[in-house]
Formats: sequence, structure tokens, C-alpha cells
Amino acid sequence: MKVAIQGVQGSFHHKVAQEFFGADVQVLECMSFPRLVDALLDGEVDDAVMAIENTIAGAILPNYALLDDHNLTIEGEYYLDIQHNLMALKGQDLTTIKEVWSHPMAILQCRQFFRDYPSIKLVEDTDTAGVAREIKERNLTGIAAIASTTAAEIYDLSIIKSSIQTVDENATRFFILNKNGKEADGVINKASLRFTTDHKRGSLATILNVLSDCKMNLTKIQSMPIIEKPWEYAFFVDVTFDSVESFKKAITLVSLMAKDFKVLGAYKNQKQ
Repeated sequence: MKVAIQGVQGSFHHKVAQEFFGADVQVLECMSFPRLVDALLDGEVDDAVMAIENTIAGAILPNYALLDDHNLTIEGEYYLDIQHNLMALKGQDLTTIKEVWSHPMAILQCRQFFRDYPSIKLVEDTDTAGVAREIKERNLTGIAAIASTTAAEIYDLSIIKSSIQTVDENATRFFILNKNGKEADGVINKASLRFTTDHKRGSLATILNVLSDCKMNLTKIQSMPIIEKPWEYAFFVDVTFDSVESFKKAITLVSLMAKDFKVLGAYKNQKQ
């Protein structure tokens, strides 16, 4: 088993891979989500871990596009509590920090903290843990990273300030992906669907009513523009259910009513 992650060891993606597949899982470090998808499609890895939404920053829309464009299968999900920490070389403190480097999503989740430090420049980079590693390897002073406690331990950095995210209860939802259509083993009580509708009044409401009538509990709906059709949208929907038979009935009915319908994955609901 080899799993693609966005970022390097010590990143939040790495932590999810360890918790989902086991501490000894072999990982392939990818510096972008398109690279992660390519590794999966090219057979370099068996599975991939991809962040899809955060409780502060919201949905990661480019990742929905990657799922859609490459027909990837969702075989599982994982919710990770995200605690962002400000870290630098030992001996540094807030008075010596001139710049903070991190992934743009991490910076977005911590902007409230930095309002009290307007002299600190925020610089977007490819990965939280990758910045921590670079600070250590290049012996960079005056530069801090936003990353996990695991990254601080791996790269021997000092945590200047813990849990600097805007909201204490900050979580990110990750998808576990493959390209082989393999779904989750065991209990299946949640699914992710993608469909388009006729561009006319009530078409979306009709489909949502069918899902409700089939006892599907709608937990998320996300729209994405259809690039080649201006002002038309595809819908990504997550539903939970108690009966697999009810789910099968629901997707049969929706497939007859919707356009371009597909099940992205059926898996176990982690948030119960």
C-alpha cells in the first residue's frame, strides 16, 4: 500500500494517511493536488488523501473539479481536528519574526491572529510542513511557519504560539480516493453524488425532493460552474442513509431525472 499525500511528512495529509491506513503507511509526497491526482492516475500509488472542505475556509472548489474531471472514486472520508501552530528556529519569538510562510488555506484559517501583528508579512507557499522543513534545512531566522505539532517535532522547531486558528474548533474533511472504482468495505451509509439538471425552474428542487422521499439525509450540497456552459452548474451532493436498499432506489430515480448523473463514492459516515 502506497498513498499519495499533498505536502511532506508532518503535514495534515500525512497525519490522515497514518490514521486511516496505519502509522507505517508508505506515502508519496506531492506538492500540489494536480500532482497528487496524476500520481494516482499513473499508478504510482494505490490511494490518495485529498482535503475537500474546512469549517473555517469552506469548500476547496478546485478539488471538486479534479474529482469531476478525472472520474476518481471516493472510498472513504476522514475528519481531522486542525490545530495551527506558529513555529520557528529555537531562540526566535514574535518580536524577531518578519515573515510567516505557509499553505494559503492555513493562512486563511489564521488571519484573525495576524491582525494584531501587522508588521508580519504573510507569504503563501505549497505546504505547511514543507515550510517547516525548509526553515530547518536552510537555518532561516526571522521566518516562521504555520504547521502541526508533528511538523515541529520532525523538523526540530520551537512552537512560538499554539492553536492560532481563528476558531478553536477547526476541522478539515478529507476524501480517501482511488481510480479503480473500489468502494469501502463493510458498512456503507453515506454517498457523494454529482449531477446536472435541466436549466429550468424547479429542476433541482424536484431531485432534492426525490432524495428526501427516499429517506436520504442531505448533509451537503455544492455547486460548481460548468466551464463550457456559462451560468449553468453541476451539483455535488452528500447524503446519509439507514438502508442500502433505499439508497439504491434513490439513485435509480435520480439517474432518470438528472443529467450527467454519477455516484462519486459510497462509504461509511465518519460523523455519526
